[in-house]
Amino acid sequence: MTTSIEDSPATVEVTEAQVLDALRQIIDPDLHRDIVSLGMIKDLTIDPAGSGSRVAFTFELTTPACPVRNQFEAAARSAVEAIPGVHSVDVRMSANVQKSSASSNGHQLDLPNVRNVIAVASGKGGVGKSTVAANIAVALAESGASVGLLDADVYGPSVPKLMGVFEGIRAEDGKMVPNQAFGVKLISLGFIAGDKPIMWRGPMIGHALKQLLEDVNWGDLDYLVIDLPPGTGDAQISLAQMLPMSGVVIVSTPQDLALGIAQKALLMFRQLHVPVLGIVENMSTYCCPNCGHEVDIFGAGGPEVAAKELKVPFLGRIPLALSVRESGDQGIPVPISDPEGPVSEAFSGIARKTAAQISIRNQRSIPLAVR
Repeated sequence: MTTSIEDSPATVEVTEAQVLDALRQIIDPDLHRDIVSLGMIKDLTIDPAGSGSRVAFTFELTTPACPVRNQFEAAARSAVEAIPGVHSVDVRMSANVQKSSASSNGHQLDLPNVRNVIAVASGKGGVGKSTVAANIAVALAESGASVGLLDADVYGPSVPKLMGVFEGIRAEDGKMVPNQAFGVKLISLGFIAGDKPIMWRGPMIGHALKQLLEDVNWGDLDYLVIDLPPGTGDAQISLAQMLPMSGVVIVSTPQDLALGIAQKALLMFRQLHVPVLGIVENMSTYCCPNCGHEVDIFGAGGPEVAAKELKVPFLGRIPLALSVRESGDQGIPVPISDPEGPVSEAFSGIARKTAAQISIRNQRSIPLAVR
């Protein structure tokens, strides 16, 4: 997008150093470093014109789901426009998701084309974990990221229903080819087993997870979201030992019972050396659509308090809303069925904050730009 400002004398020469110094004043609020030293400014060109210089550059974010994307663009344009002699500024926004800095040492698998693995977990069932996983996957895809969603909830696969996809899985060149919906690549045992119950003992779960990861042509992904079964059992332990993960998102309702069990799940992942990206409060305040009266049916605020006590980010609240149930039954995630609504914004906000936490953790792998 190009803007023009008042004409400046053609004799005023604009230099690359001036532009970079102006941009260096912009600090990434999550990474706490300036955008120039982070290497976010690419392809800088300065072309003289009759009434001043035309400046163009690419602003490369660490994720397309950057929470401050628009603020960054406005700040960069304003900073360069203020340089004497600049006639117009062309800021091209892009994103380059860094590969997870998690070490693959000691893990059985490494998915070289998958940059980041996000596990979504809960302590107990019935807290909406699968709904959160599916909706943040779609929200990330809507931001422009390449996203996969693995339904690892072996005994209760929900992704087929939530995403409205029921086709079986086909194979190509010895690999399973994921189904796709709403810009997200999908794999679930529900696509294979259909309506039949899955009756497996522990060792079979680990073997199945390995196949769903290793024997699938995931292609090039910025984020692979994994919907885990509830609890602290075989699937969680197997996955942590099998694959280097960028981190885990813990889902809980505000209810004391659910929150206490969610905290146990969080502590388990810490023991398994999996970073905790944050806690999500699901089924938060219910607002009556007729009178607007708000009721905290399951309580309120507990997950945020727990996040502070456990020193992990609080990623946000999802209200207890009819639209969430309807979208799940219809197989159309909320960011698609009601993109402008408050519930959609809640899911998108959680997706952005999750992506930001991953960028913070991956920041150590981003080299300093040449000053």
